[in-house]
Amino acid sequence: MMIPVQDTHWVILAGGRGSRMNGEDKGLVELNGKTLIEHTLEALTKQAKQITIIANRNLQRYREFAPVVSDDIKGFQGPLAGIQAGLTASKAGWVGFVPCDCPFLSHDLVETFCAHVDKTHVVYFAHDGEKKQPIFSLWNKKALAPLTHYLQRGERKVGLFYKELPSKQVNFSNSRQSFINLNSPEDLKQFTKPKC
Repeated sequence: MMIPVQDTHWVILAGGRGSRMNGEDKGLVELNGKTLIEHTLEALTKQAKQITIIANRNLQRYREFAPVVSDDIKGFQGPLAGIQAGLTASKAGWVGFVPCDCPFLSHDLVETFCAHVDKTHVVYFAHDGEKKQPIFSLWNKKALAPLTHYLQRGERKVGLFYKELPSKQVNFSNSRQSFINLNSPEDLKQFTKPKC
């Protein structure tokens, strides 16, 4: 079936606690002179027209980059809470999600997801050839109601939710760099280029 790229709305999830980053707001941490949110936006804006950021702090700062939405469920309840907020805020029929701490997104991530849409599934998530990457995903708006019920039950695990509705993994084994995530100061150091 495939859907046009321009029919999708993409959301960058930057609403976490940053516990492994010593509590810092991960999206605003710098790597080689740019914040992680800027690295992610740079890759996404070449692929998608509509982009929103989910953030739960430093909202003014994030608004310098793109429109901002916060979780409906308070208390840093994890990525599904951010996905729910993104689906609720979007007027598009298809909404994609990426985390803010993966600055090496492939140039065809959006196109690849759109090419795999069929008439059967309502959620598509990435597989890097070795393991699932469930946050990198494309959702049909129809998934919002079951997701809301899942969260109201107190559930938070992404993988378990995907078992509750028609979901399908998309092969990204040829662009595994997309899934390198910088969770800690050590991760940042590993990818920091030496200054001349």
